[in-house]
Amino acid sequence: MTHTPHFNQAGEAIMVDVGGKAVTQRTAIAEGYIEMQPSTLNMILKGEHKKGDVLAVARIAGIMASKKTSDLIPLCHPLPITHVSVEFSTEAEVSRIRCRTLVKTNGQTGIEMEALTAVQIALLTIYDMCKGVDRGMTIEAVRLIEKTGGKSGHWLRN
Repeated sequence: MTHTPHFNQAGEAIMVDVGGKAVTQRTAIAEGYIEMQPSTLNMILKGEHKKGDVLAVARIAGIMASKKTSDLIPLCHPLPITHVSVEFSTEAEVSRIRCRTLVKTNGQTGIEMEALTAVQIALLTIYDMCKGVDRGMTIEAVRLIEKTGGKSGHWLRN
């Protein structure tokens, strides 16, 4: 078995020891999309959903999820998050909403998982709130866009 940081030499899952790493400011930006019927998108944008402001609820869900990432992913370290933003933009021509998150910390390990989790949960919240009118929605292209900080420094998706 190839040795990776989350497994010991015997192949057993472990939590990586980051105690010796320097504390640095770390950021991560992630994004993803939810595609839907044009009528569903129109309902969301006009604020006509009977459950309330779909994007406001999804934004709060994404922020909350980023703070709970280590509770959801078994070997993920709990991090002191210093900032989270969850932003939505509309791509009406393809009937979808883009979610983009920015998460920051001052810590000893990266914040990518928190940014990715925030995107996923924000998009799942949109799905949950709108599934009664559009079960065919599709969540897609969830990915890391950029990260900064730590030993590996800056990374930007091409």
